[in-house]
Amino acid sequence: MSKLIKISELSKILNNINPKTKKPLNYILRYWEKEFKEIKPKKINNHRYYNVEQVEIIKMINFLLKNKGMTISGVKNLLISNRNKLDDLYDHGLRSPSHKDFLKLKGKELLKKINKIKNYGKKNSS
Repeated sequence: MSKLIKISELSKILNNINPKTKKPLNYILRYWEKEFKEIKPKKINNHRYYNVEQVEIIKMINFLLKNKGMTISGVKNLLISNRNKLDDLYDHGLRSPSHKDFLKLKGKELLKKINKIKNYGKKNSS
């Protein structure tokens, strides 16, 4: 199972912290959840947790909003229409190393399941 990150941890990673109180600004991520359908955290005991894939998408959204100065509607349009083009332009794209590792792991798990199903049929036909 992939590691889940709490909303406050993710806010700290993104540097969304109140400079005076040093507390994470979790409301920003909660707002982004409403704006971007790609962000769907798991809720466990009424706490939000994000998986690796979600974190990468949120990092990309943060990069585009904060570093590139894009608007929310502009980022939405990019996510919808140019998902593959973003991968080539930005380091925080969907083809980042952590996303590739996640996909490799899922692929290996699927191959194991496929082989198990194939072997199951061979054992019973003898």
